[in-house]
Amino acid sequence: MSTRNVVLLDGPSGAGKSTLADRLVAGWPDAVRPQLVRLDDIYPGWGGLRAAGEHVQRFILEPLADRRAARWQRFDWSADAPAEWHEIDPDRPLLIEGCGVLTRANARLADVRIWLDAPDEVRKRRALERDGETYEPHWDEWQRQWESFIARESPESWADLRLDGS
Repeated sequence: MSTRNVVLLDGPSGAGKSTLADRLVAGWPDAVRPQLVRLDDIYPGWGGLRAAGEHVQRFILEPLADRRAARWQRFDWSADAPAEWHEIDPDRPLLIEGCGVLTRANARLADVRIWLDAPDEVRKRRALERDGETYEPHWDEWQRQWESFIARESPESWADLRLDGS
């Protein structure tokens, strides 16, 4: 178990994870605010839900748990290619948010696990309002990946806190 205040925030697209993450960081009760890592910056394209969760495990959570240097690599959506690496400060709390972060393997390496959900119609409306034409052609593909992730990992079952984002 980590002792660095590692928080994982997961839930389906459009549930409100990014908004909640911003609020958690802004309202953090300590003078040292947490680092925020968004899976949106890690997914290697529209088919990368599973890969992002594995990336977090391999390059952030396992190294932190072993007291090694941790980092993550940004994916450049415009270039459709991996981009620069970002270091994680091991002395600061860490909040990682995004669809697919709450895997069985990642759950055991976190201190707090949050599940945020909202009704399907609310989620889809929010996601398409947020990302519009960019996301709409990929909604069904993403939803299939999400459903596969749910069946494989049962992320809600690992959560310490379950919230309604509607």
